[in-house]
Amino acid sequence: MNEQRFRMYSATRSAFMTCCISLLSSTCLLYYHPTSSFGIPSVRTTSTSVIVGHLNMNTPNPNMEHETDDRDAHTTNNKDTNNHNMEDNDMDRQWDLFLRHHAKGKWRGMWTSHNYMTDVIDSSPASVNLIPSSDGTTVTHEHEHVISSTSSDCTTCFDSTETKVLPIAIYDKTTLGGTTSRRTTRCASIGMAVGPSLLRSTGSMSTELALTHGNGRLRVVFFHAPAWEANVEPGSGPPTGMKLYRTVVSREILNGDGPPTRESESLNPPSSSSSGDPTFFRPVPPYLWHKKWGGTSWTWGPQNGDKGWSIAELDEADSWHGRPTGDTDNDWTMRLNYGGLLIQCPRIVSYGQVGLCRLAWMPEKEEDIDIDDNKSSNANKNTNHIPKLLRIEAGITALEPIIDEEQDLMLGFYPPSLVSLRCDTLSKIGELENVSVIEKLRNMGEMDGSSSSSSSESSNTSNSSNDDAKQPKDVNQNSVKNDNNNNNNNNNNNDDDDDNNSGLEAIRNALQL
Repeated sequence: MNEQRFRMYSATRSAFMTCCISLLSSTCLLYYHPTSSFGIPSVRTTSTSVIVGHLNMNTPNPNMEHETDDRDAHTTNNKDTNNHNMEDNDMDRQWDLFLRHHAKGKWRGMWTSHNYMTDVIDSSPASVNLIPSSDGTTVTHEHEHVISSTSSDCTTCFDSTETKVLPIAIYDKTTLGGTTSRRTTRCASIGMAVGPSLLRSTGSMSTELALTHGNGRLRVVFFHAPAWEANVEPGSGPPTGMKLYRTVVSREILNGDGPPTRESESLNPPSSSSSGDPTFFRPVPPYLWHKKWGGTSWTWGPQNGDKGWSIAELDEADSWHGRPTGDTDNDWTMRLNYGGLLIQCPRIVSYGQVGLCRLAWMPEKEEDIDIDDNKSSNANKNTNHIPKLLRIEAGITALEPIIDEEQDLMLGFYPPSLVSLRCDTLSKIGELENVSVIEKLRNMGEMDGSSSSSSSESSNTSNSSNDDAKQPKDVNQNSVKNDNNNNNNNNNNNDDDDDNNSGLEAIRNALQL
């Protein structure tokens, strides 16, 4: 009897020790197993395959094959690795664009503030300093404001200025304008968007757009403040929108002695080198915006990322630069005829709607180039004389509420975000057809074709690698001259003479349509 009890005790103790050793081995494997890329250990035992991660937190059936779990773990690691590589490529690409087009030194300009009625309310010289380090790993961002200046007319004296430097931030490729998950600075080709960001001092929202061309840069900052409906007291509840109240425009030159002015630009005209420099102070007639444009486009979105496009010819629906009053009643616009500048932004940014902030710029003046196929000089023609159009468009959202679903209560608002970005680099490829009144009247049959010469059709393309690109001919020059001659002859006649030959009657009939 005692011998039987001893055997039962020995068997029980052996089973208990085997169980303890098995548990101890599993614990050791859990503690010493190398971790994955996200710091989550992958635990495996000989009897049961266990995956600890974000895909499956439960123990699978022991009867399942181990190869299935191996494939799942391998697929998960590949997805994580691909996402990590995409983030690294995006940071490298953004950092390269930032260094190539913007972080090149001191951008000196005149910061001109406009109110909601587009009136100038303030103007002060300042500079945006984006100084890269010697190895190109960091960039120091500073704002340098001119507090006071003294000028002297004598030959032995010199001018003096007092400045104040405000440190902004120090960037590297991982912290350019913010964290990787919520980046406040985004580059697209030669353009850059900063924001939308909330200002701690005023509680308003700022959105900055910038375009570079050669040694010049154009920068615009939009400021929106919280706004309430007409019959709602401000501050009594959450705002219903963000309303525009201020716009800052700055024409900047790289590493100059001061901001660009009419006098400095006339004394030192922009160079006509291969890079090209902008002409800020020059008259730009409105009709120069209405041309055939073609080139390239850089787009970005949270889902698709960066994309590059080739534009053979910009269609009319996408030519928002030719509509100075905007597309909707909520568009606030300002076009400055000197320097070729058009600005558009939403008057009010509301929840659930994407507001489009736009900036269009024609940096170089259009040169008058004679087209003659018989001249050999056309083969060596400088392609920089082709007019250029630079555009940037940023889509922003704001006032997205934070809702507590359990208590059905709004806790606040998410920060404003950038939802889309587009930058276009376009060149003139031709003239628009049927845009002049004379041409429309001729096509309608209201005007005699003998009074003006027929326009010759020519196909013109713009290619940066082809020096033989032709400029379009002025198809309406002869018709305008003949029409002016007819008008002068009619003025010398009596008042009773019929004015049908001069085309005035046709114009009157067209205006009555």
